[in-house]
Amino acid sequence: WHFKDFFTVAVKEAQKAVSPDPAVAEPKPEEPKKAPPAPTGSENITFVARVCGESLLKKPTVKWFKGKWMDLASKSGKHLQLKEHYDRNSKVYTFEMHIIAAKANFAGAYRCEVSSRDNSVCSCFVVRDSLLSYSSTDAGEDSGELDFSALLKKRAVHVSTEPEVDVWEILQKAPPSEYEKIAFQYGITDLRGMLKRLKKMKKEEKKSAAFLRKLDPAYQVEKGHKIKLQIEVANPDAEVKWLKNGQEIHPTGRYIFESVGNKRFLTINNCTLADDAAYTCMIGDEKTVTELFVKEPPVLIVRNLEDQMVMKGERVEFECEVSEEGAQKQLEVYQNIADLTVKAKDQAVFKCEVSDENVKGIWYKNGVEVKPDARTHITHIGRIHKLTIDEVKPEDEGDYTFVPEGYAFNLSAKLNFLEVKIDFVPRQDPPKIHLDCMGRTAESTILVVAGNKLRLDVPITGDPAPTVVWTKGEKVLTDSDGRVHVESTKGHCIFTIEGAERQDEGVYSVIVRNPAGEDTADINVKVVDVPDPPEAPRILSVGEDSCIVQWDPPLFDGGQPVIGYVLERKKKKSYRWMRLNFDPYKETTYEAKRMIEGVAYEMRVYAVNTIGMSRPSAASQPFVPVAPTSEPTGLCVDDISDTTISLKWRAPERIGSAELEGYGVEYCKEGSDEWIPAFSGLTERTTVIVHDLPTGEKMQFRVRAYNMAGPSLPATLQQAVTIREIMQRPKIWLPRNLRQTLIKKVGEMINLVIPFQGKPRPQVTWTKNDEPLDPKQVSIRNSDTDTILFVRRSERKDSGKYEVQVQIENVEDRASVNIQIVDLPGPPQNLKVIDVWGFNVALEWKPPKDNGNCDITGYTIQKADKKTMEWYNVYEQYRRTNCVVSDLIMGNEYVFRVYAMNMVGLSPEPCLSKDSAYIQKTGIVYKPPSYKEHDFSEAPKFTHPLVSRSVIAGYNATLSCSVRGIPKPKITWYKNKMDITNEAKYRMFSNQGVLTLEIRKPCPFDGGVYMCKAVNDSGEDVVECKLEVRCKYMPLTQELPRNFTPLSQVQHVWVLLNTEIDQTLPS
Repeated sequence: WHFKDFFTVAVKEAQKAVSPDPAVAEPKPEEPKKAPPAPTGSENITFVARVCGESLLKKPTVKWFKGKWMDLASKSGKHLQLKEHYDRNSKVYTFEMHIIAAKANFAGAYRCEVSSRDNSVCSCFVVRDSLLSYSSTDAGEDSGELDFSALLKKRAVHVSTEPEVDVWEILQKAPPSEYEKIAFQYGITDLRGMLKRLKKMKKEEKKSAAFLRKLDPAYQVEKGHKIKLQIEVANPDAEVKWLKNGQEIHPTGRYIFESVGNKRFLTINNCTLADDAAYTCMIGDEKTVTELFVKEPPVLIVRNLEDQMVMKGERVEFECEVSEEGAQKQLEVYQNIADLTVKAKDQAVFKCEVSDENVKGIWYKNGVEVKPDARTHITHIGRIHKLTIDEVKPEDEGDYTFVPEGYAFNLSAKLNFLEVKIDFVPRQDPPKIHLDCMGRTAESTILVVAGNKLRLDVPITGDPAPTVVWTKGEKVLTDSDGRVHVESTKGHCIFTIEGAERQDEGVYSVIVRNPAGEDTADINVKVVDVPDPPEAPRILSVGEDSCIVQWDPPLFDGGQPVIGYVLERKKKKSYRWMRLNFDPYKETTYEAKRMIEGVAYEMRVYAVNTIGMSRPSAASQPFVPVAPTSEPTGLCVDDISDTTISLKWRAPERIGSAELEGYGVEYCKEGSDEWIPAFSGLTERTTVIVHDLPTGEKMQFRVRAYNMAGPSLPATLQQAVTIREIMQRPKIWLPRNLRQTLIKKVGEMINLVIPFQGKPRPQVTWTKNDEPLDPKQVSIRNSDTDTILFVRRSERKDSGKYEVQVQIENVEDRASVNIQIVDLPGPPQNLKVIDVWGFNVALEWKPPKDNGNCDITGYTIQKADKKTMEWYNVYEQYRRTNCVVSDLIMGNEYVFRVYAMNMVGLSPEPCLSKDSAYIQKTGIVYKPPSYKEHDFSEAPKFTHPLVSRSVIAGYNATLSCSVRGIPKPKITWYKNKMDITNEAKYRMFSNQGVLTLEIRKPCPFDGGVYMCKAVNDSGEDVVECKLEVRCKYMPLTQELPRNFTPLSQVQHVWVLLNTEIDQTLPS
């Protein structure tokens, strides 16, 4: 998308309110555009921006600005109107800005920004004030409504009067003597800011072999948003390097590098004020430079101060919350008050402009508050404060100061009264400097705080009036130095430096000369400031709720001794710093207390001198206050030998918030205090074996748990231990699964692990069926605590009784393991057709000779028609050795086969019948015998009656009974002899003769007599019970029911099937 005929400026007479015809007011696209005419005072100005919307999905957003950031939408009113409309035929959006009754103070740089989605177009233009007619500054209440030029910052003004004119290029090529002429010609309102930027900018070559498209001269972005910088390179394989203020940038989470073909991108996420810098992209020796301006949003007070009530002598703390961490409300001075020299009967006007229009202030003269009277007027309009003195008199001369309310700084200027006197008798007096602070001693040194105004008012005499020269070293100081102002009046010479800095410190010399002679004086000026921030503090140690922090003094104390330090801490995941001391702390080591164990903290330090408090130091490394764990528990000796000991213990009862790093084991000889580590480092296990101990010595052992806070208290054995092996009787611990016969299939692996105990190491012997094992078939491995029998591929011959024996000298222990190796069975034998009748065949066979070393679990019988020979299962898992095959098809001839089955599976081969069975087509008609039908009918009878119950109101209750009867009886429930079958409060269940009535959340009115009636054709039966519904909470004064039975006297509790117990027995 693009602009169509970007802007058209139309100038109309004040009395003509109708906008001009676009066909007349706009220049044609093929004609070159002319600079907009300069409007004269009290006329209307109209700016028109047209946007082609053919490719836009929604209406674009338009913003009008004056200067760099001032949004004119908030200034709409009497002198400014914004309009917009859309032409559906041409699909063109038209946006207009009307300035009504233009005045001289409306001049300045304007900008229109049009954006749609991620694309934006910006165009700048200037309204010249040189051709506007003069308009008085006291023009009434509407004066200065559009005078926003004071808000234009020196560094961020991008002004162009015509699309084809590049002011930056003109300034680069022009000599310094032509700068003011160019500024007047093109309407530049901030020449000084442009010249500062011009010094930093380097001229780029017109043709670049490395770049097809370079970076724009400048970019702007709001704080917290992201921005993408793009270039195009000639070589797609070229490697680029991005720099910020000359320092190379590496890819991180905030800086993302992208390469797409010939394009290279640098994306900066979550922009901060630190990103407001100059960025350079380099390919070899060639580079392209741009500047990024980060717009900071206003800081708002989210939560105001709250009223506090304290006792006399107590400490009170007020707290408020702002919208941004670390934000401090600062007042910017856009226009400072200036020194004035006026004659008698003239008017003196002191004027200043600050950034906040709601800030009030007080004017002082020589330290005394100025009160308005007939000649003195104090006005406050928006951000502008004025002090006007009419008909100035000699007594009005003095120092005037403006102090903004709520801010610790002031603006000062001097009013000089100029008297015109004529001396008829010429005389010549040599010049003389009258100072009482000359020299370089400490008493005569003038101190000035950095950032404040340095004003040296030196009284001088001499006739004729002497000329004054100020020098510092060999350099002569003049007004051309920017911050330096030199002024001479009758009897005084004034030297002023705006915003004193450290480099302004030194000896200043003032030289006064006239024809009668000269005089010289030296003034020693010392600039003091707040100290530099200390280095990041170091955490020496931590405790359960405290830490010890140490830091180094700042490298520069600001010219005044450091009187102390202020410390702050915060949680790592928080943005709120909490001050730890309010009076300066003189030492460089501090113990911070009252912290939460297990929470990560950070610390920072401020240095304080008599001038003020420094910026905060960098935050310390995060640390966590933790305490050592409690001592390990249950330390005991697990095993001992002539040179080793095995210890075991349990974890500490209290570990705390820090992770347990491990355990340290130490030992010493009895009677000695020299503890020796058993091994280097820590162990995470709770068992350890200590080696290389002296045999026969009595040793003491202890264990300590370690975390990041250090070691815990030690856990020590109750008494010393003699390092000597103890005789232990051999014992075999046969696993439970080996106490029964171990069954394995042929080919499976056998791995028996049998633990045992005994000291010294016992001798292990294996036998099978009282014979030694074959080492080619069976592998044996023995250790100090177990023995392993291993067979890689088992065979039938490996079955048998295995016996293991452990022996120490004449003491032994034995254990046996039965192993059974099973295999598939052989086929059954001698399958015969015994008989054939009707559609049935009787078969018989014998068990297989080889059962696979396990019992036969069944047989599978199959049949097949001789025509098709397709086999079908008749029986599976059939246990007997004879069967009858039924449901055969008449006229078919069948053959049969049988498989044997054991726990391993079916036999590989079946046993086939030698004879076949033919089913004859004519069969015998079966006549079933006649039987007299038995009458199974039975009258209903309750086999378990209803039981009277006492339940608590509000909880579901159930009543259950059981009934039998044939045919199934019809069940009806009654309450107090009233049918409740269709009541919604009740639910009836019947399951296998068990009848259940559920009462949903009963109340005291649901108590009464409940009856269940069962009816069928053979008779009926009735059973009933009483239900008592109690309140949820029984008063303590209420007597227990008479039928109350203590739980201790209940011998048996019968629970009916499918009965839901909703209440607990009363206790």
